[in-house]
Formats: sequence, structure tokens, C-alpha cells
Amino acid sequence: MRDFGSCFSEYAVEVSDTSGSSNSNNSSISPTSIPSVQNAVTCIYRTVLSTQEQVLIRVRWSKNSLSQGLSITFDDEESTAFRLSTNPRLFRKLKGSKSFEFQASKVEVFWDLSTARYQASRPEPVDCFYVIIAVDSELSLVLGDTCMAREAMAKKLRTIGREAKFSLLSRQEHFSGNALYSTSARFSETGPAHEISIRCSGEIEGLNHPVLSVSIDGKMVIRVKKLQWNFRGNQTIFLDELLVDLMWDVHDWFHGPPDLGCGVFMFRRRSGSDSRLWMVEKQVQNEEDKVDHQFSLMICACKNR
Repeated sequence: MRDFGSCFSEYAVEVSDTSGSSNSNNSSISPTSIPSVQNAVTCIYRTVLSTQEQVLIRVRWSKNSLSQGLSITFDDEESTAFRLSTNPRLFRKLKGSKSFEFQASKVEVFWDLSTARYQASRPEPVDCFYVIIAVDSELSLVLGDTCMAREAMAKKLRTIGREAKFSLLSRQEHFSGNALYSTSARFSETGPAHEISIRCSGEIEGLNHPVLSVSIDGKMVIRVKKLQWNFRGNQTIFLDELLVDLMWDVHDWFHGPPDLGCGVFMFRRRSGSDSRLWMVEKQVQNEEDKVDHQFSLMICACKNR
């Protein structure tokens, strides 16, 4: 599969305003369409310790017909991988703690998934859980319910006197099933979460020329006809007063091995001075812009034909 960067020159870039009612008549999603199944979610967080040392923490939630689990890796070193089963039938593993060494530092992981709630059959919990990571007694990452996490820290992490700065760099979601994918994403720390839907109508309705449509908050932002020929491209959308590049590559849907084709969709927020349109005045830029990072959402979509 070719790198996304080489696709930029193939399609004219358009800017679409995605604001509007969620009941827009341009919505591309049929109420009778059945979404695909989410198999895995991988998030990469950047933690800046008080020593100014940066640590990348990769958190992966996964689920299939046989297992369900959580894995945490530091700086992409598999030797640091921490894994546990989140299957609710294994109650003894859904709450606990573990410590280990990483680059001469002491890492502590605390978790409580015993009451975690999940959306449909997705692998990532949405509420009533926490995962806490401390590096050298410095709070480095907190996921889940803030109140639960704070209560746990008050009881178990009394030695922690500092809190590192951490932020979400990227999120990757893996789906399988038919050609309808839905998720949500927040493209700025202070902005709202947006509902994202991707649909290949030809794959569902048996059209001779498949059509790809992407909707945000119920409003269509792109529509690509004859997808089997226009299987790679990019477009820019205007969201929360920011520019977000949307790129797609579904080459393997049509030209890859049968039943193994995986399409890739990436939403990448522009950072720094490139993140706003020229007509937006400089005074609207807030403190967040000075420490901004280039957040990206990647959706890997494997369909069953």
C-alpha cells in the first residue's frame, strides 16, 4: 500500500463546512445499514515528565470471538509490554496492580475494570473503570473515570507528588464486517466529540460503481464516485475552526486478496500556524495552539465480501 503522503497531488483539495443539523438531508447513512464490528483500538499518548523526558505510551484494547484484552507498551519496546485479559469471566484479573523496570525507571500500573461498561460489543470501555500509570512515582497517564481514578490514587498512590503532562497523539481503530463504519473523535482538547460515519454504498447495495461517502455529525462531507478507480485520495474539511485532512486508500478492497482487503482512512489535524484558515484572525488563537500537537485518527476497515 502506497504511503498517504504521495496521494496529496492526485485530487483537488476542497474545504467543507461540517456545521449544521444532524438531520441534514445530505446524510449518507441509511437507518437500515448494519455497522461493522470494532475489533481493536490503539491509542498513543505522549507523556512529558518533570525531567522533560518524553515517553510514548501505546494502549491497545482488543476483542475477538476467543479473547478480550488490554496491552500497554512503552516507546514501542515489546519487552515492556504489559498485558491482561479484560474478559469479564476472569474476575480475578479485572482489578490489580503491577510494577516493573523500564530504562532504569520504575513503572507502576493500576487498573480496575471490574465494573467497566462497554458500548455494544466494542473492546474499549466507556465508563466505570480506570487505568493509572506512574513512572518514578510521577503520575504519567490516567484513563477512564476521573472520580474513580482520584479515589484510587488517594488510597494507593500517596507517594506521588508530581503529575506529568500527557496528551493523545493518535488513535487507530480496526473494524471488520460490511462496508459501514462509525466512530467518534475529538480533534481538539476543548472541542466537542464528532460522530464519524464511513460507507461504501456499492458494497452494500450491489451497485456496479461503488460510491464512498463520509459523514460527520450526520452531514456528508465527501462523496467519491466510481471508487474502484478513485481508490486513493485526500480532501480537507473545516471543523471546529481547524483544518483536518481526510485521506483514504481502499486499493486492497478491490485489488487485494479476496476477503483480506483492508481499507485505510485517516483524519489528521493540522498543527501550529497551519491549523487555522487564513481568514481566522490571530487573536482567536488561544494558549492551546502554542502547545498543540498533530492529532490523527486512523480507521482500518477490513470488509467481508
